[in-house]
Amino acid sequence: MDLRELVSALNDFASLSLAEPWDNVGLLVEPSPPHTVNTLFLTNDLTEEVMEEAVQKKADLILSYHPPIFTPLKRVTWKTWKERLVVRALEHRIGIYSPHTAYDAIPHGVNNWLTKGLGACTSVPLHPSTAPSYPAEGTHRVEFCADNTEHLDTVLSKIKDIQEISCLTTLPARVEGEEQTRVTLNCSQKALLEVVALLSQNSLLYHKTEILLLQKPLLPHTGMGRLCTLSEPVSLSDVIERIKSHLKLPHIHLAMGMGKTLESPVKKAALCAGSGGSVLKGMEADLYLTGEMSHHDVLDAVANGISVILCEHSNTERGFLSELRDMLSIHLQNKINIIVSEKDRDPLQVA
Repeated sequence: MDLRELVSALNDFASLSLAEPWDNVGLLVEPSPPHTVNTLFLTNDLTEEVMEEAVQKKADLILSYHPPIFTPLKRVTWKTWKERLVVRALEHRIGIYSPHTAYDAIPHGVNNWLTKGLGACTSVPLHPSTAPSYPAEGTHRVEFCADNTEHLDTVLSKIKDIQEISCLTTLPARVEGEEQTRVTLNCSQKALLEVVALLSQNSLLYHKTEILLLQKPLLPHTGMGRLCTLSEPVSLSDVIERIKSHLKLPHIHLAMGMGKTLESPVKKAALCAGSGGSVLKGMEADLYLTGEMSHHDVLDAVANGISVILCEHSNTERGFLSELRDMLSIHLQNKINIIVSEKDRDPLQVA
């Protein structure tokens, strides 16, 4: 499959518009075209050891969940390990693609996979994603009523001369017993300033003007984090064992909520793969589940009677890769070979 065709298919699988604004997602390293991809190599973190594995397995494109290039590189030399990754990739004609928080947001993504560690439950995003575009042209809707006079015709003529105006309609209306015309239009934020400036020249029009901010619609089941409601309350100790089993971990870190014990029931759990402090903060739940949180965020949760389970950052993400491989095989109609890294692992271990 051609690289650009594959990248387009990957973007269809998870729209990059769902990624957080601060993130660096998409195709990060592109070999000179034409570039055919026969083997897609999946990893959570692209380290030098993982890059060597990708080279040995003749990968044509690496899908690294975490973007190996995040802050701008000022040079590409052999001096630092991230620069060396780019050098190695280009030398061996290997592209690098990263989806990161786009995979966090999608309904079939990392956070959805993490909910399976709780057992049977229903979940909704903690911070829902919005559609990438507005339901209609423009960001604002402006409405006002006016008498059927030549002055209205002049105002409408001037409005039509403003750029980025759309959906301009006029309808007869009866206001306080008088026959008037209701004018409705959509406009961009830039055009809104010109429209308001025009209407403000007539105090009657200005005071009858309503401005509505058009909201991008929420996307169902899409967004950051998940609030999970378990089908049946389960003791904290049972939840711990379920999570350890799901993540294939011999241990987790536990902070017990104030007044809670291992036998305390868990009915609602808020979770976020990776570093979830900012996503989980302030959420009402019996349990927070994530990879890592700051010391003070943990103290805040505990003081509010919320228990916290931390599993190390990438341990809450890496297990998703096997599920991703199967989903991508179907999405790409088995046109390419997809393999999961065997060298990719969490950098932290118990010594």
